[in-house]
Amino acid sequence: MPTCKDFLRELSDYLDSALDPATKKELDKHVEECPNCWVVLDTTQKTVKIYKGCEPQAVPAALEDKLMTALKAKMAEKKCGSS
Repeated sequence: MPTCKDFLRELSDYLDSALDPATKKELDKHVEECPNCWVVLDTTQKTVKIYKGCEPQAVPAALEDKLMTALKAKMAEKKCGSS
C-alpha cells in the first residue's frame, strides 16, 4: 500500500494520467482511504482546472532573472550535496 509520501511523489503523473494501471489503482485506493491525500488531490485538480482557463501572463524580466538565479543556486547546491 502506498504511503502519503508515495502519493505526493506520483501526484503529477497521476494528474497527467501517466501512471501504469497497477500504480494508478494502488494510488486510487490510497486516496479513497486517506482524507489528507483526498484533499490534496481534489484541491490540486480544482487549481489546475482554474489555471487552464487563464491566459498566459508574461513574467517580468527582473523576476525571471531572480528565479533563474535561485534555481541555478539550488541545482548547484544539490549537485554538491550528492558527491
